[in-house]
Amino acid sequence: MKAKLTQQSILLFEEQGFIETSIQDIVDAVSVTKGTFYYYFTSKEQLLMDIHSSYINELLNRQEMISQSSINSREKIKRIVELLVSDIEYYRPSARVFFREMRHLTALNADEIKQKRETFRLKIEQILYEGIENGNFRNNLQPEIVAFAILGITNWSYQWFNPKGKTTAKDLSEIYTEMILIGIK
Repeated sequence: MKAKLTQQSILLFEEQGFIETSIQDIVDAVSVTKGTFYYYFTSKEQLLMDIHSSYINELLNRQEMISQSSINSREKIKRIVELLVSDIEYYRPSARVFFREMRHLTALNADEIKQKRETFRLKIEQILYEGIENGNFRNNLQPEIVAFAILGITNWSYQWFNPKGKTTAKDLSEIYTEMILIGIK
């Protein structure tokens, strides 16, 4: 039931926004009582935090698998771009809630999520530094700026990208990867 409440909440938060969605909206959509909601969550904000934590933890786990693999730095960057773009295709509602509704977390919870987002960015930086050291990327590259750029173009895509449109997630990943890798070669 907790998963069902969470999934329905994600859809409602994406459609209506966090503030505009009430606990009553959530329980009505799942056909349960508020008591059921409060059995699993102490508040709507705790539910939002669970959504955020689940989303970023899953991204971090998949990024770590890429980072620890024996592939070269260029391929790691390519796979991270693919990871981020494919998430828009498969987890679009969660991604939209993650990026759009973080401002509704308490300061303590927001700080926890920001630290995890920072960990994700720093891992990209680390891969870029490794790529410089092993000759995959040019020596005068600024990994801090490039990591922000990679996240900027991929994360903003959730705002406009329609995976059911003319361009597929794979196509978009290839466009981004080519643009990034040619730029930092």
